[in-house]
Amino acid sequence: MDTPSLNAQVPPEPLFELQRTLYSSGNYTRRRLHRERLAWVTSAIKRYGNTSKRSIEYGPGSGIYLPELASNFADVTAADIEPAYLAGIEPLLAAHPTLRLQVDDLERSSFQDGSFDFVLCSEVLEHVPRPASALREIARILLPGGIAVVTTPQSRSAMELCCKIAFLPGIIQFVRWVYREPILPTGHISLRSSRQFREMIRDSGMRVIEQSVFGLYLPLIAEFGGGRGGRWIENLEHAIADTRLAGLLWTQAYILRKP
Repeated sequence: MDTPSLNAQVPPEPLFELQRTLYSSGNYTRRRLHRERLAWVTSAIKRYGNTSKRSIEYGPGSGIYLPELASNFADVTAADIEPAYLAGIEPLLAAHPTLRLQVDDLERSSFQDGSFDFVLCSEVLEHVPRPASALREIARILLPGGIAVVTTPQSRSAMELCCKIAFLPGIIQFVRWVYREPILPTGHISLRSSRQFREMIRDSGMRVIEQSVFGLYLPLIAEFGGGRGGRWIENLEHAIADTRLAGLLWTQAYILRKP
């Protein structure tokens, strides 16, 4: 199922530039929100990695997790429905000989049942029309006892609610002027609350063995409070993470196991 060279495809450069910027943003909160998720997912890969097993990442974006996957698994597949996105990470093949690229639709995967020991799907399910179908496909292609690491935004988080306002005409120009970094529409069409998402997990047949929620954004303080304001937001995030206000946090993250 290896794909031929994807060099003929042109990757969407604005999206790739955005993804590169997120982890090195000049804004304390923007940078922290993405690095927090990066650290959580990287820790999960290290804890559940096995150099004799097969893994796949759906929607690898700029490929930030692929070197870690290649260090912890015998075989790594990066899959995306769009060949252009895979073309952007094709240079990674030279440094990671166990990595391969595959065009595949997460909602109707072409992989056989039980093809992988480990599936990573970070910040992808909110972009697909039928996330419940995608979760069932993840469960199908996992071997029994296999692990899936999944992250997705919470539908009522402060970040998602503010994004609905930020991209209104007139406001988005101001936001881009403030950040002076790439700002693109999120493309989130399938957001779920944590309760709704856990119901989809149960319907998929997988079981939650670890879950976390993190990532608080507060408008104006994040933009104009600098590092001091960003650290205040971070402390508030830790204070509300285990309360009823946890729904304001941006990212819900799960480690799932197929029975």
